[in-house]
Amino acid sequence: MAKVNKKTKMSLLGRRAIFGYLFILPFVLGFLLFMVKPLIQSLIMSFSDVQVGAEGFENVYAGLDNYKRALTIDPNFSRMLLEEISKMVFNSLATIIFSFFIALLLNQKFKGRAFVRAVFFLPVIFSSGVVVGLEYNNTLLSGMKEMIEGSSSSGIADTLEIILSNTDMASGFVEKIIELVNSVYDIAIASGIQIIIFLSALQTIPKSMYEAADIEGCTKWESLWKITFPMISSMFLVNWIYTIIDFFMKSDNQVIQQVQTEVTRNLDFGYGSALAWIYFGVVIAWIGISTLIISRVVYYYE
Repeated sequence: MAKVNKKTKMSLLGRRAIFGYLFILPFVLGFLLFMVKPLIQSLIMSFSDVQVGAEGFENVYAGLDNYKRALTIDPNFSRMLLEEISKMVFNSLATIIFSFFIALLLNQKFKGRAFVRAVFFLPVIFSSGVVVGLEYNNTLLSGMKEMIEGSSSSGIADTLEIILSNTDMASGFVEKIIELVNSVYDIAIASGIQIIIFLSALQTIPKSMYEAADIEGCTKWESLWKITFPMISSMFLVNWIYTIIDFFMKSDNQVIQQVQTEVTRNLDFGYGSALAWIYFGVVIAWIGISTLIISRVVYYYE
């Protein structure tokens, strides 16, 4: 009888695996058909001096010259790279905390919950390509952004700066806090997907666990740390990786803008490709380090 149950369980797991592979199959096919060849070409260009002639592109092997130029000669690239990594750490932490807090609120029972959830789903729509283009090209929407940022964060930021300046906190840390407060609009826009993921994870926690905790006399704060955090800890890792990638791919990223300038304006395809691959390597390394650290405190359950 145990063998039959084991076979049944394995068949269910196999079916889930098949459905998972079918779900990611379009992405895998698209990557293989449309992304692999450009990636290989850009990697070859990064080790070459690309010359544009009447017959097209000609790659003249240059070794590590483009990489040496980026890391040792270019005075701006290393600085921009460090600045973007620093901004990513603070903004990603703020996005994760903000999205988790909003997900906790939206998971509560109250009147008009469906409407409020729809409102907080708007950042997902705003993050789509068409609306992002409208946001950066439309005078009305850009004016609305300035008005929201000015009305919601300027006064708070000024007051908070006065309070923190009278404490013993380091000036650099105070500047980062003020920067986060001033970027509340961007954080809200970037948190749509994370809110949905956290909310879906919160809804999978059995209510019986909270009822048992209440019977044992646990407070809401204790239930948050002993039940909620462990049960959805894997989603923190998912959201962290997604937030890192989302931040590093933003169009207002200094490194991305530098790569676009070298390729489109200066027509230096070799050097632009080297910058892109250095940036890609840093992102992958940061994701790997973050995953290794966070995965040690992630609780997996079945």
